[in-house]
Amino acid sequence: MSYSGWKGGERYRSVAEVRAKQPEKIISHAVRGMIPKNRLGKVLLTKLKVYKGDQHPAFRQQPPIAGVAK
Repeated sequence: MSYSGWKGGERYRSVAEVRAKQPEKIISHAVRGMIPKNRLGKVLLTKLKVYKGDQHPAFRQQPPIAGVAK
């Protein structure tokens, strides 16, 4: 749900709609709900980077693929 601040400004979207358009927004919204609601929380949220898919620009941090042994 989002609210614009105006009367009747509520907009509802299902999880399936958000997942189809912006899957990274689901994770960032969940993390935002778990961090402290103060100045420290705002700083922590700026450091969060969420990428959709398994490709990300941080080439040094390549997580291992589950089920594949080296």
